[in-house]
Amino acid sequence: MCIGIPMQIEQCSNARALCTDNKGQQHDIDIMLIGAQKPGTWVMTFLNTARETLSAEQAHYTLQALQALEKVRQGEDFDHLFADLINREPELPAFLRQPAATQTTPAPEFTHDLNAAEDS
Repeated sequence: MCIGIPMQIEQCSNARALCTDNKGQQHDIDIMLIGAQKPGTWVMTFLNTARETLSAEQAHYTLQALQALEKVRQGEDFDHLFADLINREPELPAFLRQPAATQTTPAPEFTHDLNAAEDS
């Protein structure tokens, strides 16, 4: 399984950036895929390469999910790390929701008699 790690850019130089992870450790990250970024920008990294930029909110939720994985591994409670998801119904993304006024018609039943070909 591949797991990306959010990091925050401290400084950029050419195709490299000095980034800090959530534990305060600094990493030399290749930023050729995303181009130069301003200090403070959050990026999703994998194998010391920035794959995409993230909003601060996306970075926060991803870091909480990674922390939850560590809590599970240690047998500790992790519900507080998903406070935005606890006690609510899951929602479909907007593109999967059907407008309420739209009626769908059922597909016609397949009525072909497979035995008819054998009888002739």
